[in-house]
Amino acid sequence: MVATDTDAEEAATLPRRRYGGWSRLAAGAAVWLVSAVGSYLLGLGWISTLLIATFIASVTCYWGSYLTKRVARAVLAIAIVATGVFFMVRLLPGNPVDVYIAKIVAEGVPYEQAAAQAAAFYSFDPGTPLWQQYLQYMWGLLNGDFGTTLTHVPVLEKIGGHLPWTLFSVGLAMIISVSIGLLLGMIMAYRRGGVIDHSISAIGSALHAIPNYLMALMIVVIGGVQLRLFTLADIRGTYSAGQTPGLNMEFIQDAMYHATLPVLAYVLTTVGTWALIMKASTTQALGEDYVMVARARGLGGGRIGSMYVGRNAVLPLVAQIATQAGFVVGGAIFVEIIFAYNGVGYTLYRAINDRDYALIQGLLLVITITVVFANLLADLSYGLLDPRIRTAGKEEES
Repeated sequence: MVATDTDAEEAATLPRRRYGGWSRLAAGAAVWLVSAVGSYLLGLGWISTLLIATFIASVTCYWGSYLTKRVARAVLAIAIVATGVFFMVRLLPGNPVDVYIAKIVAEGVPYEQAAAQAAAFYSFDPGTPLWQQYLQYMWGLLNGDFGTTLTHVPVLEKIGGHLPWTLFSVGLAMIISVSIGLLLGMIMAYRRGGVIDHSISAIGSALHAIPNYLMALMIVVIGGVQLRLFTLADIRGTYSAGQTPGLNMEFIQDAMYHATLPVLAYVLTTVGTWALIMKASTTQALGEDYVMVARARGLGGGRIGSMYVGRNAVLPLVAQIATQAGFVVGGAIFVEIIFAYNGVGYTLYRAINDRDYALIQGLLLVITITVVFANLLADLSYGLLDPRIRTAGKEEES
């Protein structure tokens, strides 16, 4: 049989076969790895390497414009925040370099000599033009150099010693809060209109309206001062004095004890949100046609709840979990200050008091990257689980 021109035209109009979600993911990962190795061999910093590799992978293989637009938005958001942080930090009144110079000048040392000594001691010259400081700052970020603290410790090394504590407390709180919230939400949906539904809804709405820092203060005042359930001086910090960090049961128990109050503040202010979201999602899933068909086929309530209702009800929460985790990290600043919990929030508070420019910039940027990355992860994971999100974006462009 000989192919005609008409057959060729019809074949050309047929839709091309596209890679599935997981195949595209594997291809994107391979391209990302090759791009990352190439960027690293060119001598670029680790941040530049990650950004370039992610952009190349998104453009060439993975989800087309869906991922590309979101990665571009994330990079733009980080760049805007980095610029804003640079200028806002320099609006703070006074800095330790000026104080150091004034102290030396008061001892009879000429100003020029005092300024040179301060610049050498702090590795920072306030006389450098602002635009030059900005260019040096941005170039350092692209090469993974966040600068040096006033105590001559690399900023990333300093942050690396405190970030795990914030991630530990926030991560533990998210696991507890989401687990309890999902369970309560499904109970409310199956018992909607009853006493349990109204009671949990009222309590959840009230807890949702309380900021985490206000909840932390309430815990301190009610639990520590009025009821005297704990001594605040004993529970402050990340672990007790004299403890040596390590993977031993004594240290783990002590760290869990000190994380109890921050975790409790996070859980109480977020569990109501998860319960209400899960209730709405489960209620919607219970009214879908596939649930009615499953009931008509004689399937049991437990099987319907696990195989049909549960899976589809949890889907909208995937994006919410990643987004909420990012905002909890950002809001951890005030909770950590109240409990003197030595995470990134409490470290930022101390850096502001010390006017440590490099450390303030690094901490704010890390918190911003965490929030932006959490939102990006939410978009991508939701798009992977629900292909309609990706196809909807492509239909809008066409």
